Amino acid sequence: MSGWNVLVIGGGHAGLEAAWAAAKFSRVALLIGNPATVGRMPCNPAVGGPGKSQLVFELQALGGLMGRLADETAIHTRTLNASKGPAVQSLRVQNERDAYAERAQDVIFGHPNIDILRGEAADLDSDGQGGWLVVTTDGRRLAARSVVVAAGTFMRGVTWYGRQSRAEGRQGEPPARFLSAPLARAGHVLKRYKTGTPPRVRADAVNFAELLEIPADPDPRGFTGTPGPRAAESPTWQTHTTAETHRLINENLHESPMYSGDIEGLGPRYCPSIEDKVVRFAHHDRHLLFVEPDGVQTSEVYLQGFSSSLPPHLQDALVRSLPGFEQAVIQRYAYAVEYDVVDSLELSLNLESKLMPGVFTAGQINGTSGYEEAAAQGLIAGTAAARRALGEQEAFIGRETGYIGVLLDELVFKGSNEPYRMMTSRVEHRLLVRQDNADERMTPIGHALGLVDGTELARVQAKYARVQGGIAALEGQRAQGQTGDAWLRRPEFSLPDVEALGVTLPELSPAEREAVEIRVKYAGYIRRAEVQLRAEDRSRGLSLEGIDFGGIAALSNEAREKLGRAQPRTVEQASRISGVRHADISALLVHLKQRGGDVSRET
Repeated sequence: MSGWNVLVIGGGHAGLEAAWAAAKFSRVALLIGNPATVGRMPCNPAVGGPGKSQLVFELQALGGLMGRLADETAIHTRTLNASKGPAVQSLRVQNERDAYAERAQDVIFGHPNIDILRGEAADLDSDGQGGWLVVTTDGRRLAARSVVVAAGTFMRGVTWYGRQSRAEGRQGEPPARFLSAPLARAGHVLKRYKTGTPPRVRADAVNFAELLEIPADPDPRGFTGTPGPRAAESPTWQTHTTAETHRLINENLHESPMYSGDIEGLGPRYCPSIEDKVVRFAHHDRHLLFVEPDGVQTSEVYLQGFSSSLPPHLQDALVRSLPGFEQAVIQRYAYAVEYDVVDSLELSLNLESKLMPGVFTAGQINGTSGYEEAAAQGLIAGTAAARRALGEQEAFIGRETGYIGVLLDELVFKGSNEPYRMMTSRVEHRLLVRQDNADERMTPIGHALGLVDGTELARVQAKYARVQGGIAALEGQRAQGQTGDAWLRRPEFSLPDVEALGVTLPELSPAEREAVEIRVKYAGYIRRAEVQLRAEDRSRGLSLEGIDFGGIAALSNEAREKLGRAQPRTVEQASRISGVRHADISALLVHLKQRGGDVSRET
């Protein structure tokens, strides 16, 4: 056909979600170099974890794809932080790596509204009418009203194995050689980032008897509410570094391109290489490593926590210094990859370029790390691109809505000087935006955006009507002089304990029973968080003029420095400054309250 409403460049996790979302509105083109690589999991074969599972649950509630793919190919599921409160409990799903990509390809290639185009993007040209032409290296000029660039780590990508490098976006795949140029020509500031991946080891050469086995949860969970058929079929394992591992690293740092100065890119602070761990945390005599299978019939295992850019001959010795890996055979060596990213401060909240209207960027090109962060951005960019192409009113997801809102807010208003990773600690009101209530929060938004149909919205609304009915039943019945909800608020009591006292509940699903229990047990904390959120909303316009930030002892050192330099006029402006955290804003509000009315006026 002669043109599309949306053309997506790249078939990784961001590109998949962008194409999937945009295809709900009209016909979409997906431009990829090699269809066999679509949906590939180049790093750990897993989805979820702290801060990340919340993104996937929200994606699922918005009509996204990742949760479905993860559940269908799950081989090991665990709820992390299960002994802690619901605000930080996080589902992690280990996937069969090859099956995940195969299932993604089945869904995308079989979609009636997605046209698969094979080629490499060489340029982006305005068509002079508010749309774009994607020019390929073979000379095609592909017309689209909107474009989503989801190039991952491929823009001028270079992989490093020790001091040796080659032009690659990831192992064995050519880079995107030309996409950086049109972005820079439009005025985008491009930064150089770096990430890495661990070695893959032949499973039949690992002595699993020496490893600590971590079983799957006996009652597996899923992002869709329906765990996959093999969700508890495989364990994972744990090993650790040794004194020999640390000796080898310290004696060979000169062979690391990071420590020799060959790599210019900034790496992720929260997912450092094994060299970084040994150097930065020299007081630790060991570091835990997680051994993850790539499938039920495991041919390879993934050494989570062992990313490295050291040369292959050293990797052999390093891996064999680990308990259980004395006879290890590496099938794919670890490497670092260096690549171009755009400055996310130059994007709108819908990830549209402020310099190239109609061009959206999503995923690692925006300076993030992780499958889940990429997928969330893909859905947002794909939806906004499709709505723009159809002339629909622009709609935004705000920070207060949940983890996706926080991700967008921080990228666009604070930016990042290193690959950005979502964590629960970044979300100030995490008790209100838990993974268990993602559907209640996000499905109405998905319906308003055109991503979720009325049947699904009605299903979710009926679910929470039943939850409210369960709470009302607890509040309306007494046992031994106390109401059912009062009994349930006791730390040692659960719903079965309350029912054993004679309190009856209407018929509820396991998820609905969990929702009842969380809402009753944490009712006081939830109300307090809601009051705080409303108070913060009211305080956003408070003036900071005349405030001596250096004199507020409760502020962090970083906040005092950055506030003093930026001199924000309002609390809202202060909250947008990188390095100013929620605790610092709370300290500012306390200071304003102590100062009284002379600084409490709104601007």
